[in-house]
Amino acid sequence: MTDPTPDLPPPTANTGAIATMGLDLHEGRVIPRKQVISWAIWDWAAQPFNTVILTFIFTALYLTTDVFLPADIAELGKGDPAYESGIAGLASGLGLGGFAAGILIALLAPVLGRRSDGSGKRKLWLALNTYVVVACMALLFFVEPGPGLYFWLGVALVSIGSVFNEIAGVHYNAMLLQVSTRSTVGRVSGLGWGLGYIGGIFALVIVVVAYSFDWFGLPTDEGLPFRLVAVGCAIWTVLFSIPTFLNVPELPAVPSKAKTGFLASYVGLGRDIVRIFRETRTTFWFLIASAVFRDGLAGVFTYGAVIASAVYGFEFLEVVVFGIAANLIAGVSSIIAGRFDDRLGPRRVILVSLGGLVITGLAVFFLREAGDIVFWIGGLTLCLFVGPAQAAARSFLARVTPAGREGEIFGLYATTGRAASFLAPGLWTLLIALTSVTAFGILGIVLVLLVGFILMLFVRSTIAPPIAAGAPDNALAGLGAFLAVVLPPVGFVLGIVALVQISQRGGYGKQFAVTAVIVAPIMTALLTFGALVQFGLIG
Repeated sequence: MTDPTPDLPPPTANTGAIATMGLDLHEGRVIPRKQVISWAIWDWAAQPFNTVILTFIFTALYLTTDVFLPADIAELGKGDPAYESGIAGLASGLGLGGFAAGILIALLAPVLGRRSDGSGKRKLWLALNTYVVVACMALLFFVEPGPGLYFWLGVALVSIGSVFNEIAGVHYNAMLLQVSTRSTVGRVSGLGWGLGYIGGIFALVIVVVAYSFDWFGLPTDEGLPFRLVAVGCAIWTVLFSIPTFLNVPELPAVPSKAKTGFLASYVGLGRDIVRIFRETRTTFWFLIASAVFRDGLAGVFTYGAVIASAVYGFEFLEVVVFGIAANLIAGVSSIIAGRFDDRLGPRRVILVSLGGLVITGLAVFFLREAGDIVFWIGGLTLCLFVGPAQAAARSFLARVTPAGREGEIFGLYATTGRAASFLAPGLWTLLIALTSVTAFGILGIVLVLLVGFILMLFVRSTIAPPIAAGAPDNALAGLGAFLAVVLPPVGFVLGIVALVQISQRGGYGKQFAVTAVIVAPIMTALLTFGALVQFGLIG
């Protein structure tokens, strides 16, 4: 067995002088199994937030139910237009929280990931973000039934937890390159996703057992069982994350890494975006394509239980049993697909998975009048494709990540995903707000997946040679293109300034400056329209 301490990247790995991929540094190394399993177990530890809190239990069966409606509306019951509109409003409010969380993630993830590269503190940052998520889950205990304040407290805690869970995922995903080689990265990534889903099964089984025993005598009129479930999820994450922090080695700090301030990191980010386009074009285009389809994948699980409950009328036990079956199928398919990933390549796995999701999603929408059997078959089929797509996306990026820039690239992975993360929640919220029918949110998710599939067709599976820089990379051009999606007015101004700088001084990045100037007004119009619809000013 070789030295388990990860290799430092060569001095030129981050300069463009060579095109060294991070996995190439591990060629010939044997990664200890203990490190691989300890890394993968973090997915198991973090999964209850996604499975129990976000998807199947807390939001679907508690936060978006009539216990958070005014009493006079709740008494009307299912089938009454006012009641259905109120439930749709809760679902829309949850989507609004997801939208706000996506903006924060897009702004923070790449800078925080970039700052962790070479710092020797990546595992520390993973721990800190993980335990903020733990705190959010524990605080959900105080979300009591009632309209207004308590509902928005729940939305806020879930949204804040989503932000820190995503940023923790940046550091965790970057560590994939420390525990895998080019010939094993697909299986290791699939193992992580698979353990996560299977961990979700165990968490849901515990909830089913508690429900079967009448919550062990706990009173249910104040939502106490659901609030205690959230506390249990927090304890779960604390306990099962310990092996990751004990057994996965920390990368040594790079002494030559220059320290920059937090705001100055955004200037570096803009320059890095331009450089990625010039040096590793495949990485750049994959970040764009995956941004779209991963948001669609997130939408499937975020709103899946809401669809089961609000559209197909699933009761508590049905939702939980469906969740167990869904996680089992997603987990097993992720592990199996990891082997196809290493043999056939992650791009093929992604395309097959996205195609299956689009077809199945349309069936779930158009055949909904046929009864709940449609969602049992269609929903579980969706889960068959979601896991492999997620695992293969992480594997694809690991294969095209330059050495020494893991945190930066996976930070951009989170950011580009969250820069587009308004798509699924936004279309979900918009279509429901326009129709007052929750089922139409399904079409919003399907549309996002379809666009991601089309974009992925244009992503090459091989690394293109770097483009030589004839002039310095313009930082404002890259930053403007990034902010054109997240903060459109700022991105527009930076794009104009970058065009002026390039015309006067020269520099590489005119494509990004032009993109910022074109995209920012479009995004401003879309966001303004969505806000007007959300607050009932139009439509």
